[in-house]
Amino acid sequence: MRTAPTILHLDMDAFYAATEQAAKPSLRGKPVIVGGLGPRGVVATASYEARRFGVHSAMPMAQARRLAPNAAYLVPRFSLYRAVSGQVMELLGQLSPLVEPLSLDEAFVDLEAGGTAADAAQARQVGERLRRDIRAVTGLAGSVGLAGSKMLAKIASEQAKPDGLLLIEPGTERELLAPMTVRTLPGVGPATGDHLRRAGITTVGELAEAGEDELVRLLGRAHGTSLHAMATGHDDRPVVAERDAKSVSVEDTFDVDLHDRVRIRLEVARLADRCVTRLRAAGRSGRTVVLKVRRYDFSTLTRSETLRGPTDDPAVVREVAGRLLEAVDTTGGVRLLGVGVSGIADFTQEDLFAQAAVGEAAPAVESGPESGPD
Repeated sequence: MRTAPTILHLDMDAFYAATEQAAKPSLRGKPVIVGGLGPRGVVATASYEARRFGVHSAMPMAQARRLAPNAAYLVPRFSLYRAVSGQVMELLGQLSPLVEPLSLDEAFVDLEAGGTAADAAQARQVGERLRRDIRAVTGLAGSVGLAGSKMLAKIASEQAKPDGLLLIEPGTERELLAPMTVRTLPGVGPATGDHLRRAGITTVGELAEAGEDELVRLLGRAHGTSLHAMATGHDDRPVVAERDAKSVSVEDTFDVDLHDRVRIRLEVARLADRCVTRLRAAGRSGRTVVLKVRRYDFSTLTRSETLRGPTDDPAVVREVAGRLLEAVDTTGGVRLLGVGVSGIADFTQEDLFAQAAVGEAAPAVESGPESGPD
């Protein structure tokens, strides 16, 4: 933990929807919902005007339409969002060489490494100036959290929303965290939260009071130790400028379940090409091809094959993904398909025959209906 709040976390407010509002003045002040518009679409972002109707991200679009029938419903325009994100990231880069983007609209900045802040007063000045600069350049609002650790800076930016700044003074972490729900901490999803609730632990303060030994007993050593450290305000993770992707993948959810085997094969080939396009854009290659199939009953099956060398050849990825599909039972219909490449490397095996020679296929992994990430 640092003795000064020199880690900054920026989270743009309702980024996709706000970007659409900035680009089209007629949408300003009106409820705007961005996401998939098909029967199975989900909300990616809802403007704050739309949130007043109860609409939120990850909500089924059909439910959003019932809650806010007069809102503007838009498909995402990622080229626009990437352009605006680039402007924001450029402003962050002026503060420090250590900027860790988490997504298009979210990043950590190490102000100490940039020499831009050494104490709380300087950090607050930097944060307020950043928010003004972002609004001047993009017309958008961003919320800023400042603290002595990444975890607390992120919690601070969430508490500051919308369009605010919160600085957590080192030494006040436990007092601030104590009344918060355990779900505030990273790594505590619905399943872990329910498990802790059954043990009588619902707040971060109760988590800290339970002690490390009890949390290890309840959750296992790795998770229990980590949560106890976070509950007591400890997080020593550094801000890292580059976050290497472990995999590259694409997937599509279909408005109507696919039953035609020929259509399914064509979709897998198309996804393989998209995956390789993304892989090449990152200047990478990979050794393992992964196929993901979610069936009509929401059960999800994955299969993978590992090549002798890394590849970025679309023909190879298409061939392997198609071969994996042959071993998958799609009777009853397919709701989602995905193709990914893992085992990422920054070079490509030139020997096409080595690429195409496949090692042992990983066994199928099947799960029941998914309840979302924990």
